[in-house]
Amino acid sequence: MEYGILDLLTLIGALVLFLFGMKLMSEALQKVAGNKLRKILAAMTSNRVFGVLTGLLITAVIQSSSATTVMVVSFVNAGLLSLAESIGVIMGANIGTTITAWIISLIGFKVKISALALPLIGIGFPLIFSKNSMRKSWGEALMGFALLFMGLDLLKDSVPDISSNPEILTFLQSYTNLGFGSVLIFLAIGTLLTIIIQSSSATMALTLVMCHNGWISFDMAAAMILGENIGTTITANLAALIANRSAKRAALAHLMFNVFGVIWVLILYRPIINLIAGITENIEGESPFVAVAAIPIALSLFHTTFNITNVLIQIWFVKFIEKVVTKIVKGKKDEEEEFGLKFIQTGMLSTSELSILQARKEIAEYGIKAQKMFDQVRKLFAENDEKKFKKLSDKIAKNELIMDDLEAEIANYLTSVSEGELSISGARRIRTLLKISDNIESLADGSFNLSRAIIRKHKKKIWFTPEQRSDVLELFELLEKNFELSMSFLSNINSEKIDLTEVLVVENRINELRTELKKQNSKNLQENKYTYNSSVIYIDIITICETIGDHLLNVAEALKFQKEEMISSHDD
Repeated sequence: MEYGILDLLTLIGALVLFLFGMKLMSEALQKVAGNKLRKILAAMTSNRVFGVLTGLLITAVIQSSSATTVMVVSFVNAGLLSLAESIGVIMGANIGTTITAWIISLIGFKVKISALALPLIGIGFPLIFSKNSMRKSWGEALMGFALLFMGLDLLKDSVPDISSNPEILTFLQSYTNLGFGSVLIFLAIGTLLTIIIQSSSATMALTLVMCHNGWISFDMAAAMILGENIGTTITANLAALIANRSAKRAALAHLMFNVFGVIWVLILYRPIINLIAGITENIEGESPFVAVAAIPIALSLFHTTFNITNVLIQIWFVKFIEKVVTKIVKGKKDEEEEFGLKFIQTGMLSTSELSILQARKEIAEYGIKAQKMFDQVRKLFAENDEKKFKKLSDKIAKNELIMDDLEAEIANYLTSVSEGELSISGARRIRTLLKISDNIESLADGSFNLSRAIIRKHKKKIWFTPEQRSDVLELFELLEKNFELSMSFLSNINSEKIDLTEVLVVENRINELRTELKKQNSKNLQENKYTYNSSVIYIDIITICETIGDHLLNVAEALKFQKEEMISSHDD
């Protein structure tokens, strides 16, 4: 019996079904746990042991170490985790991913789980049409679980039978008798497969299937698993390519952690393999070197032992790893002063919930940039030096264009997130964030319009009376107060509630002052206290200030509405 192109396509289709099942189950479990993940990470301390447990827990829940590490890189990028904390979480994720291997070994190769696949799909499929987002996510998780094991079962059946295709065994055997060189070759194969498939769980399943069908021996399969541990770090490093320097360091720490682990295991490879084989023989009654049936348990034991021991060794060197990656990935001195995107350059996260959180951090930074623009306007109003005035006015004009671009980038990002699967609460939060982003862009426009009025005043050599200057400065002070309040609400993600009392007091004072100043302006013109041209610019500034105040109130009110809605949805 020849192994033709149709058989090869069947094998690829089985692998795709396994990957799709893993993806569907992982993403569904992330949706179920999404709201809690932020609280878990927010509760992180500098305690490295707690960090390891957190990484283990999250990976065990969402069944994807890649998703956990990309999530961690994104949290570092967003400033929610320090580099040292992220290293602990990444270590824990490496242990958490071994649970997938145990599930496949204990269930996939010992129980005909595919017989339960169709009943599970029968239960899960109706749930995905539920209006309740939690029930829908559980339905997707059940279907993903069923498809994963259907794919695994099909993989076992579609892998060519060696007795009918001895040439395949010959091909593999040519690489298994090279001593330590064979170990390195299969390590490279495991790394390459994981990079291509982008799933260490899928590569683990392929490795188990290859052993199950007698393609490779236990020691070569163990070498492939070491390679998978290196290959799985590529996802996080790719995610960090265009992130900030802290995220790059976290991704590099993940790579260093796994590479160092592989190095020390390779040095002690034969003793470790023999030890695992001995333990497996005591448990199963058969050696994985002799009985193919014992290999899945032996590989899972090897995978778990490797990751736990690696963590126990390297957990004491977190600070050292931090120093090394900090020296390797050096940042620009002016990186923090760049007037550009900071938090959503990493790309889409594994869950919409986390993408929304990242966008929230970016919008908070966007608001701070708008506040900086307003501060520049205040300086412009007080500046008398011609060169400094020109430089500052040019900077404001440049920043206004940048703010327009940033608003477009944020809107595009949120639109991309909204195209994914979202809960009703998530969709509302995106609408609110879009509204906040739009109002912040209007704040930047307001500051730019103020600068244009001040430039007109400067060019026409129009002078304000001490009373006019005092009035404008009072408005600036009130706006600065509401900038501080609104931006603190926006930045403080974990605040329990938002009290608008002070914001409303300041906003009412701005409105009252605008009305008073406009009336006083008419009276002053009649009394010839200043010129008409002076009056026009003076009223323009007052009107623009009042508009800026309205947009600040809109931001604060939108945040209050979102916070109340989130609390309400949690209560439900």
